[in-house]
Amino acid sequence: MLTDYIQTYAYGYPRLGEQREFKRLIEGYWQGKVSEQELLQGIATLEADRIATYAQFVDTHPVGEMTLYDHMLDTALMLGVYEIDPNDLNAYFELARGANALPMTKWFNTNYHYLVPHITRATRFQLGWVKPLPERALYSPRQTLPYLIGPYTFVRLSKGYAPEDVPYLLQAVAEPYQELLRILNETGAPYVHMDEPAFVLDMPAEHLSAIQQVYLLLGQEANLLLMTYYDSVDFLPLLYELPIAGIGLDLVHGKRNLQHIGQFGFPSDKILVAGVVDGRNVWRSDFAAIIELIRNLQSRTEATLWLSNGSPLMHLPVTVEPEEKLDPALKERIAFAKERLEELLILGKLLSDQSDEWDMSSLDDFQPTHRIDHWYSAEVQQCVARLHPEDFERALPYSERDCLQRERLQLPLFPTTTIGSFPQTPEVRQMRTAYRNGKISQAEYEAFIQDQIRRCIQLQEEIGLDVLVHGEFERTDMVEFFAEKMEGIAFTQQGWVLSYGTRVYRPPIIYGDVRRREPMTLKEITFAQSLTQKPVKGMLTGPVTIVAWSFVREDIPIEQVAFQIALALQEEVRDLEAAGIKMIQIDEPAYREKAPLKRADWEPYFRWAAQAFRLAARAKPETQVHTHMCYSEFSEVLPFIDWMDADVITIEATRSKGEVISAFEHYNYARQIGPGVFDVHSPVVPSVESIESIIERAIRVIPRERFWINPDCGLKTRRWEEVIPALHHMVQAARNLRARYGATG
Repeated sequence: MLTDYIQTYAYGYPRLGEQREFKRLIEGYWQGKVSEQELLQGIATLEADRIATYAQFVDTHPVGEMTLYDHMLDTALMLGVYEIDPNDLNAYFELARGANALPMTKWFNTNYHYLVPHITRATRFQLGWVKPLPERALYSPRQTLPYLIGPYTFVRLSKGYAPEDVPYLLQAVAEPYQELLRILNETGAPYVHMDEPAFVLDMPAEHLSAIQQVYLLLGQEANLLLMTYYDSVDFLPLLYELPIAGIGLDLVHGKRNLQHIGQFGFPSDKILVAGVVDGRNVWRSDFAAIIELIRNLQSRTEATLWLSNGSPLMHLPVTVEPEEKLDPALKERIAFAKERLEELLILGKLLSDQSDEWDMSSLDDFQPTHRIDHWYSAEVQQCVARLHPEDFERALPYSERDCLQRERLQLPLFPTTTIGSFPQTPEVRQMRTAYRNGKISQAEYEAFIQDQIRRCIQLQEEIGLDVLVHGEFERTDMVEFFAEKMEGIAFTQQGWVLSYGTRVYRPPIIYGDVRRREPMTLKEITFAQSLTQKPVKGMLTGPVTIVAWSFVREDIPIEQVAFQIALALQEEVRDLEAAGIKMIQIDEPAYREKAPLKRADWEPYFRWAAQAFRLAARAKPETQVHTHMCYSEFSEVLPFIDWMDADVITIEATRSKGEVISAFEHYNYARQIGPGVFDVHSPVVPSVESIESIIERAIRVIPRERFWINPDCGLKTRRWEEVIPALHHMVQAARNLRARYGATG
């Protein structure tokens, strides 16, 4: 017998807006084109639209999710970590993107980046801002809940303290959280959404004890819905004992949650917020499977069930509605954030049906109508099936390759380069749009791109860089560019997702077997190389990153998808080598990010991820293979990075003040390394002295003969007036160091 009524709850709906209003408003403010009043009014309108969308489809949703840059920054301000007025937008954005901006790293294993607060035992926590209060002074039962990042997630994801300080810091933040919850409770909030995704991480025993102590206090101040997601919680029985109103569990990506409920049950006096629709991938929900799942849960517990998304919807584009150019067979099989809300609405109605027997014919209306035979290729599948261990190895070990490459390249000590992209000005974007809209011919567009490349090569030579790039003016996004040139991958028109701040990207959709249609980068790279005697790097995006930053098919194992992409990239590598390109950079910023959250799952993942990279990078011994990684925790994964067998790795280091280098103090990484020496996500031009300081810190750990000098990441989002002096300073720092250490160049 199905229940009379199942409530629906959704959270994390994208703040970007269907027309990217969020991005335009805030960037307009930064550029002086939007006043503070216009910004705040625009954000208020956008938030009202978000809340109206929630209300159209689900019974209950949070308020307080909107942020002008990042949730963790907002939480730090609420807890008094930084003594600024949160209404002072200049001070706020200074912390987000100014000269002393907070460091940035990936939010769990997603492609969203958050700002990392710095806290220590000396931090004086006090309630500095009741953020959800102005957004809804009175909360309506069964409609709106205030949203907060929970204390454990805030502490666990902050930096600056010793690992053993976590229990102390949890106790320290408990007091402002108590005060905050007391205020929210007094305003009439029926529940408080307490975001605790860090509960799915590996959990030391002392953390569990501290969590228990803190939530015994917090649970007395308000009715808490403790929300977890991205994986499973390994200590459910402890949560059952806490004075909280409900627990949110990801039943899509946290399959072990179901095993734990089977083993321990679920208390009848708590709400089970069942995350049953996918917040991280786009394939339409299997309604029959979800209904069966809910039946199973109802047989195991008498708890009140709410239907929800398994993880925040911010990882999805806003809506499929404007995607008129998608293959109809694909469009009818995918759901973005708005469609996920609609799925919850439908599931709520289906599960509230009063009939004793479920009529499966009711699901016929939701079945796809278009065939998908054309999505698959027997040839591609056979190529993957025929792979052998030697297909993942280069012909010579690194030590021998290094000798060949040094002889061939003849680079100076502290070689300088950039990561790949150069500023994409409004003119570049306008010309690309004009070409895509048919307003200019292919010949006109290619001539324009060649002119941009010519200027970029000339500029790099004038600055004095040692290894050049073509600038990537023909590319929109590092993944989307390649997706457009491969079969089996679709791209959207308006499928934008926030990566950090206001930075957006459009994740491709990998729906079928993947192969290269024709050379993807050869024309631009070889043209650039023809303009200079210095080496120009071939620039590719690696298979793991393409998988990580795409929505991936689920009908075959993910490693097979990665191997298909790697084989396509290997063809590109061979074409570049045949054209005389001596260096090829295969970027893998998502290599660490894509790793499972639980250590027990790491080795299988890193094994196939390293294999995919090595398959793509199977170049000749004399070809120097570079890779780039950004905003990742390296100390724990250096052995797995070694598995990649790249010749040179470039990494982000400046926002962490070079401390990422400490990861190399305890691991003998024998290859060449280029820690970033200035922050490309800030408009501030670094001084020669600041760059030298970072390098001097790094070469205490990394031998000088293995050290490269480069920015943190690509320069695409910066302006030329910022980039040119920054690169001049970088090259001057390299020259100073060569003189200091007995080499000129």
